[in-house]
Amino acid sequence: MLSTPALPTMVPGPLAAEEAGVAPATIRKWVQLGHLRAAGRAGRAQLFRLEDVFAAERLARRRPRTA
Repeated sequence: MLSTPALPTMVPGPLAAEEAGVAPATIRKWVQLGHLRAAGRAGRAQLFRLEDVFAAERLARRRPRTA
């Protein structure tokens, strides 16, 4: 039997923030900075792929913070 590839998990911003261990404002900031893009919408809510959220989190942790 052939297995079909799993569809990416899409979650709204607040749940994406919870999964990444950051504040919802951080998700919005990553979008503003271009580190993260919404993959879709559900009504007015932006949806994000979890793998994209985790990639943005890894990127943010590697970059030194500037004042």
